[in-house]
Amino acid sequence: MQRRRPPRTTSSRTAPPGGDTRPASDGRVPGRRGQQTRRRLLECTAELLVTTPWRSVKVIDIARDAGTSPATFYQYFENVEQAILVLAEDLVTGASNLAELLDGDWSEPHSFDTARSVVEGFMAYWEANRAVFRVVDLATEEGDLRFQGLRVRALNAVTVTLAKVLAMGEGKGTAGSDPMAVAGTLISMLAHVAAHRYGFEFWGIRTSELVDSQARLLHWAITGRSAPVAGS
Repeated sequence: MQRRRPPRTTSSRTAPPGGDTRPASDGRVPGRRGQQTRRRLLECTAELLVTTPWRSVKVIDIARDAGTSPATFYQYFENVEQAILVLAEDLVTGASNLAELLDGDWSEPHSFDTARSVVEGFMAYWEANRAVFRVVDLATEEGDLRFQGLRVRALNAVTVTLAKVLAMGEGKGTAGSDPMAVAGTLISMLAHVAAHRYGFEFWGIRTSELVDSQARLLHWAITGRSAPVAGS
């Protein structure tokens, strides 16, 4: 049976404030044009990761897709692995938006909408970075501490923010439990479901139902209240 390919999504990567001032492989900080070239090389790397095993991605392929040369690639990155590490570092920046969603309004009139926004935001974040997360997970399983550390950092800010929400008068559904333990469990749920959503769809479980069920669990854990009945 042919495996359905996930739809292409727009990456959530954004340039750091004031432009990407990270040094190139030769230690120099790229100017405006150099930043654009670097960003294009990263975008092409991410696009190739969607269809190509990461160890099969070649510099010459990235350069060709970016409309430049391998020599230009090596001005910015030592190798393909370093480019992928930069993409993985950008996951940390994207996760900050999820932390902001968790800091939303959990009062009774708005709490379930906030829970849905968090789950939808997490699903969108994972989808936009699916190919990079796949590489990070594979490298982590192989014991690469660089990728493991980046994965922890990407999810840590969200976990810590959720733990604070649980500890600051919320978390009524899990009263008596360690807020960090509850937060870690919930974030692990969100990450696992987002990573395997197409497997769930293969078994007939729609993404909308995945979002709703996770939102209800998150809502109960934080507020201790049942979510509204669907259609009410």
